[in-house]
Amino acid sequence: MARRALGTLRIIGGEWRSRLIEFDAEAGVRPTPDRVRQTVFDWLTPLIPGASCLDLFAGSGALGFEALSRGGAHTSFIEQGREQAAALRAAAAKLAAGERAEIVQGDALSWLRNTARRYDVVFLDPPYDAKLLVPALTALPRVLKSMHRVYLEWPQGQPPEWPAGYTLLKEKSAGQVSYGLAIFNAEAPPGS
Repeated sequence: MARRALGTLRIIGGEWRSRLIEFDAEAGVRPTPDRVRQTVFDWLTPLIPGASCLDLFAGSGALGFEALSRGGAHTSFIEQGREQAAALRAAAAKLAAGERAEIVQGDALSWLRNTARRYDVVFLDPPYDAKLLVPALTALPRVLKSMHRVYLEWPQGQPPEWPAGYTLLKEKSAGQVSYGLAIFNAEAPPGS
């Protein structure tokens, strides 16, 4: 199997299966690997069709485009980097995603505090060195629909300090990354 060019990723399932999209690899964007994406979407299969999704800190957009490919109704991609936001727009155009893909260039936490949208599935994979995971988890509950799921990644061996109300449902590791699926319930103790 030939290796993909740096700055390209393959959608692994659904309507756009095997389609390649480009991202800004020079900006340090690290797409979620294929095998991790496969596991995540195995976990989320019953929830994705018709879902409203949020790809916060979108980067390559791998998770958000995968959700759309598998029947998600809408994905909001929030990305601060100008070149990467442009790459997301180009990918959405290439895939003819139309109104199903909303690309927002801006600060994810500011956007999260100001949006009126609510989401069924949230993909949360901020740059590891930016220390944004816990602030994002803290700000997230106001945009979550009742039967939501939150997917998140963190460096292996450095689990997040869970804000009150989150329950980790599933967790795995691959290479240097750990990842999991969580829900938020205001009555749940932290990290239960």
